[in-house]
Amino acid sequence: MTVRVVVLGDLMVDVVVHPHGTPAPTSDTPSTVRISRGGSAANVAAALVAAHCDVEFAGVVGTDGLGEMAVSELQRDGVSLRVRSVSAPTGVVVAMVAPDGQRAMYTSRGANAFLDEQMAIELTSGEFDHLHLSGYTVLGEETRRVVAVVINDSIRRGRSISVDVCSLGPLLSMGPDKFLASVAGASTLFANEEEALALSHTTNVPDAMDYLARHFEEVMISQGPNGATAANANDRVSVSAHSGDVIDTTGAGDAASGSYLAARLQGETMSVALSRAMTAAAFVVRRLGASS
Repeated sequence: MTVRVVVLGDLMVDVVVHPHGTPAPTSDTPSTVRISRGGSAANVAAALVAAHCDVEFAGVVGTDGLGEMAVSELQRDGVSLRVRSVSAPTGVVVAMVAPDGQRAMYTSRGANAFLDEQMAIELTSGEFDHLHLSGYTVLGEETRRVVAVVINDSIRRGRSISVDVCSLGPLLSMGPDKFLASVAGASTLFANEEEALALSHTTNVPDAMDYLARHFEEVMISQGPNGATAANANDRVSVSAHSGDVIDTTGAGDAASGSYLAARLQGETMSVALSRAMTAAAFVVRRLGASS
């Protein structure tokens, strides 16, 4: 049976810049620039489709050319859409990629900030098995109020729920304890190592996992070149990352989260799910940008 998933969160346009040398602050720097559909929630939705889930993306775009591009590219990825258009610019992220593939992101959420409670309930009102929430919806002050409404409604209807933290800077600004309180009721958490340590007020992954496992039924922590670890009440599993060249880490965590989630929803073990997550992440880091 095909698993039906609704992913609620941001749909963006990514402008990924890979300088070919040291940036010249007052002049031109030859670079490779790629413009494509982005957004953590949209990336997870695409990864779920690639892993053979039936996926609908729920979110907001602007009534502009960038919004049309983002919607078209997400549909090309095989994702069905539950999207509202508003009179605001579509969200944009400019990612500056360093030689080691790490990136600094400059973000304007744009239309995504206009998601409200009524929209969210309407967008998640259909039939589905699982709801995945992008952490940006929790981290964004304008959309935070939506989260409890959607989580409570999904629980009432018997849907399982996962949430991905998404970004360390906004998490620290919001406050880790406030984030955990905001997503109470979600069963699965995805976080990278820095986010997990911040959420748990610890200094290492094993202690972070112990802490977070008291708040969620299952936790997956991605650790970049050190692989990933997952745990639930019965087991704890770690896998190594795949070796290879890293061009750009944009979207790698989203690909890992989506692939892991799909495997678990399809009944696979945590070990199999982690292995698939690492395969998906390794594919993404070998290209520029999150989408193909």
